[in-house]
Amino acid sequence: MNALFMKIPEEKRNRIIDAAVLEFATCGYDNANTNKISKNAHISVGSLFQYFENKEDLFLTIVKYCSQLLMAAFEEVVVEKDSFFVTIEKILRKIIKESRKDPNVIKLYLEMSSPSKSHIVRQAVNELEGYSHSLYCSIISKGQEQGVLRKDCDLRIFSFLLDNLFMMLQYSFSCGYYRERFKIYGGEDILNQDDLIVEQSLKFIKSAFSA
Repeated sequence: MNALFMKIPEEKRNRIIDAAVLEFATCGYDNANTNKISKNAHISVGSLFQYFENKEDLFLTIVKYCSQLLMAAFEEVVVEKDSFFVTIEKILRKIIKESRKDPNVIKLYLEMSSPSKSHIVRQAVNELEGYSHSLYCSIISKGQEQGVLRKDCDLRIFSFLLDNLFMMLQYSFSCGYYRERFKIYGGEDILNQDDLIVEQSLKFIKSAFSA
């Protein structure tokens, strides 16, 4: 994280973060305008680039900052040390809650998947995805130790598949195309049926993971 940026008053830092998240999520990286970010954050463009080397540095900083917030939210669930399927249910509910609360943050991750951002992705993927990989491998391994998960699953592949399910659920609550896609599969009111989504997702995961 940019050291100078982290030294400015929290209120000012939050204004910049909120303005940048909104602009990148709404317009995409290529079309995002740093003049608009500065205006919405109530600072000058010159001030903005005192904290960041360029637009790419700003984008990466914001993505990393938001990812740390999401990591902290999931840590709250994992540290409770529940059984595997209770932990998974809590993660599913946390995903729905956070995706509704901060849809623009989720849109940032979707923006990272654009082919034109490959040079940016290389800088961020190890940090962003490394945490998820480690987290899911850990809870799957503990589930195996508890005797509730099958022993023949490859931790790396199963954690990847689990992450893909979670990621798609995030997009389905946050991003226009994926919301409409979800409605086609689940019905017009599916986004208001949290209990059904969690229940059916758990059934799907149990069918693949249970010992």
